[in-house]
Amino acid sequence: MNAYIALTRIYLRLTLRDRAALFFTYLMPLMFFFLFGELNHAERGMSPMIVNMVLTIGILGTGLFGAGMRATVDRETNILRRFKVAPISPAPILFASMVVGLANYIPVYVLILTLANRIYAMPLPPNLVSLTVFVLIGVIAFRAIGLMAASVANSSQEAMVLIQSLYMPMLFLSGATIPLTLMPNWVQIAGQFLPATHLFTGMQAILGGGESILRNLSATGALLLATVVGAFISIKLFRWEKQEKLKPAAKLWVLAVLAPFVLMGAYQTYSKENLARNKVFERELSRKVNWLVRNVRIVTGDGGVIENGSVLVRDGKIAEIYTGEAPSEKELRANEIDGAGKTLLPGLIDVHVHLGAPGGMYENPKDFATNSIGHALSAYLYSGVTAVRSLGDLAQSVLAEREKLRSGSRLGAEVFLAGPLFTVEGGHGTEYFKQLPEAQRKAMESDFVRTPHTAAEAAQQVAELKQRGVDAIKAVMEAGGPGRLFNRMDASMLKAIGEAARAQQLPLAVHTGTAQDITDALDAGASSIEHGSSWQAIPESLFARMKQQGAAYDPTLTVYDGVIAMAEGRTDPIDRSLVQQVGPAKLLAGTRTFILKQPKQPSAFTLAIANANLLAAYKAGVTLVTGSDAGNPPTVHGPTVHREMQLWVQAGIPPAIALEAATFNAAKLLGAGGRMGAIRKGYEATFIIVDGNPLKDIGATERISTLLFKGERIRRQDLFDDEKSK
Repeated sequence: MNAYIALTRIYLRLTLRDRAALFFTYLMPLMFFFLFGELNHAERGMSPMIVNMVLTIGILGTGLFGAGMRATVDRETNILRRFKVAPISPAPILFASMVVGLANYIPVYVLILTLANRIYAMPLPPNLVSLTVFVLIGVIAFRAIGLMAASVANSSQEAMVLIQSLYMPMLFLSGATIPLTLMPNWVQIAGQFLPATHLFTGMQAILGGGESILRNLSATGALLLATVVGAFISIKLFRWEKQEKLKPAAKLWVLAVLAPFVLMGAYQTYSKENLARNKVFERELSRKVNWLVRNVRIVTGDGGVIENGSVLVRDGKIAEIYTGEAPSEKELRANEIDGAGKTLLPGLIDVHVHLGAPGGMYENPKDFATNSIGHALSAYLYSGVTAVRSLGDLAQSVLAEREKLRSGSRLGAEVFLAGPLFTVEGGHGTEYFKQLPEAQRKAMESDFVRTPHTAAEAAQQVAELKQRGVDAIKAVMEAGGPGRLFNRMDASMLKAIGEAARAQQLPLAVHTGTAQDITDALDAGASSIEHGSSWQAIPESLFARMKQQGAAYDPTLTVYDGVIAMAEGRTDPIDRSLVQQVGPAKLLAGTRTFILKQPKQPSAFTLAIANANLLAAYKAGVTLVTGSDAGNPPTVHGPTVHREMQLWVQAGIPPAIALEAATFNAAKLLGAGGRMGAIRKGYEATFIIVDGNPLKDIGATERISTLLFKGERIRRQDLFDDEKSK
């Protein structure tokens, strides 16, 4: 034990006299800290990334150069030869190198965290113990790798070549200097074979993602195994004098210490788990960036307007709203967005979509994308529609996509699910799968509809859906019309469904087609009336009941407008600029071909009655919300709410009311009115900035210049990158 202590003291003194070791251990990390910090504006929310990069660079330096080159120089300058006559074994020497590495690096670690806290306002990580333990494991692992490199090298020149061969790829391909997500996919996969990548990813998960060391056992285990293997090789190949040479084949021992990472790299090449995690962590980091939108018109969503104001975003939330002049971006430590001549408003919401339906026709059905739901949600977000409610889809597919969105592994509009929908045998919703083979039809229907026969069965089915995580219950009352008749649900069954929904604290959306449907829906306690009626005037008494009961009215004018356009042979619903930008090319081409081939004929109905009903609801003070019924041709997923609001304004609804319906009212209906749908302090920073003034020209909502989603500034052109890479 005395030998271990004595050698540790000696190595500590030698290290303090070694300028190269001091440079790589202390000065180099500090240089990178301030360089990266200034270049990336760490004070604006990027400090966790900077700290992670600098700590990784420091660990690489102290391990490969501080231990590897130090050991090689000691052998070539005959320092080890003097220890040999002590006599002493290699173990105390290697142990001393490990301990000295830790002793030298701990002050750097503490200094970096302190500087990040004091200079860049980074809060100390809540899981500081996990971070510290992981960092220390990383230090000894790379010290072991450095000592292994010294053991197999025959000279300092050879050691430098070997160490640089390890250092440079790990420096640039691990994320320590260039974010991994900016690199080509094959480079990201290659990086999974490098020890530094797992060090960086583990620290990223703990420091930036708030995880514990227990959630990163694979990276921790690989580093510990590298420590053991590296120490074993260092002892086995230890040489006291520079005259002792190893055969070239001995250098293959390097592969042994890299073996754990080769195995992890092979697994990651197959699973791509780390690639997905890197996206998630970068997304979380992006949502912590500080933003200041200055000199912009603010439509708050709840009826308020600030003609000239500013909005400060911190940690993904609206931190402050300024009327008039705001403090400087430097004072607020934020990135500035100039809003002159623009309008800021909450992200738009479509409360009635069918994500599994394409919204048009493909000439070849095989072209229908397997991930149509993912594409649709990306299209909505691209269009500034930041939340949608699915009101009739294969539930499991929507739930699976929602999980990806919540985890951050995929980016798209937030999705709320009402489904499977409640109907009756032979009712609307059951017709879609009649042509399928029986086994396939039953499987699809079980995930799309519910047809209870008793109140108890309805209550059980609603409770099961609550357990699956649905956000609302949808029921269908429509009986159809000439040439398209359906069985209609009995009003008593609808009441039973409504009672079950209230018992589970789930809102009830009811699809209606007539005034009687609306009456039954209100009797059942509906939270929203979907469609209302497009061919029958709704009595004022029913609108009065809607207002009294707090039921929202969703007229879905967009789908009717599309049906009329198709009947008349018009392609303008798919000719809109935003539709062209987000709609799959083959879908748009197939839909155009279908419309133009059909014989033109007057539509069976017009928008006149639906418009009149909407105006009557507005005058009666009913809560209005925007839904499009997207998925029905030719209503393509994406800029649906924009068209819905335009139709409302054409019908006589003031633009301010349309905007309130598409933001604040819609968020309240979804049960998310406490965090989204308005520009308020403490709300999620989910908003769009558009050119012009939508209060005067509702079409301005389509001219999106900036989109923030939960604090992340979205590069809209990148939303479909995952599909392009496949």
